[in-house]
Amino acid sequence: MANPAKKHVFLFYCAECEELAHKVAAQSDSITLQTIKWRTFDDGFPNIYINNAQDLRGNHVAFLASFSHPGAIFEQISVIYNLPRLFSASFTLVLPFFPTGSFERMEEEGDVATAFTMARILSNIPISRGGPTSVVIYDIHALQERFYFGDNVLPLFETGIPLLKQRLRQLPDADNVVIAFPDDGAWKRFHKQLDGYPVVICTKVREEDKRIVRIKEGVPAGCHVVIVDDLVQSGGTLIECQKVLAAHGAAKVSAYVTHGVFPKQSWNRFLHNNGLEIAFSHFWITDSCPHTVKAISDKAPFEVLSLADSIADALVI
Repeated sequence: MANPAKKHVFLFYCAECEELAHKVAAQSDSITLQTIKWRTFDDGFPNIYINNAQDLRGNHVAFLASFSHPGAIFEQISVIYNLPRLFSASFTLVLPFFPTGSFERMEEEGDVATAFTMARILSNIPISRGGPTSVVIYDIHALQERFYFGDNVLPLFETGIPLLKQRLRQLPDADNVVIAFPDDGAWKRFHKQLDGYPVVICTKVREEDKRIVRIKEGVPAGCHVVIVDDLVQSGGTLIECQKVLAAHGAAKVSAYVTHGVFPKQSWNRFLHNNGLEIAFSHFWITDSCPHTVKAISDKAPFEVLSLADSIADALVI
């Protein structure tokens, strides 16, 4: 029996994701890009127009979002809530980086779980003709956040680790790679996906008033050690891990994170500059945070592994 034809998908996107959207559409003839006029009124509030809205009736529709800062969320949520109501056959939201929750520690009464708030907002996306909205997210920071979503949406949790594994196989020293995790949390999240690689696990211990990174398990000596985590903010933990791994004889140290957040241009700490000592041989990120991709373009040691093919696979029904 012949395989059924793939259904066509109209893909809308926020302005920040334009480059990634074009890469996604290039992966499949079944994906067609659509545009939105992102305007504002004089008072600063959004004045948005969805082009060709009448053509969406009965078709599969998707939106590629980037919640890179709080101010960008409202205008995109306005579109996200509107698209399923245009009588579309189905609606998929692709939010590669789920931003809230990365700093949250619910330790005392009064702490606000903003990740739960965001999940509730997304859980109230109107249903389309085809039923609940599918929400595609990559390497959500805290695994328990998947339980924050209500039954009105269908979360699909993807990962960027296959991109890393493909890149590691291309290295000239691929047979000498060791995977390092900066803490037990990263190990629990990723170790099953990286089964087959030797492992080093780091941990933070308290010495007087400081928290010091130590190696808890594994031997990095003589190896190309790749530190793996879901995201990076200031990069302090990665730098401390690199120092410890190098002190224990690692031949080279590289890093991979799915989400290169890097607030306040903290990526500057990792650049190869003017022959100075190179701490990280490679630093791989995905294009889940488009603002970072533009900032670090052609800057060693950074290399972007694109989620475009994975997103296209998630969209094609």
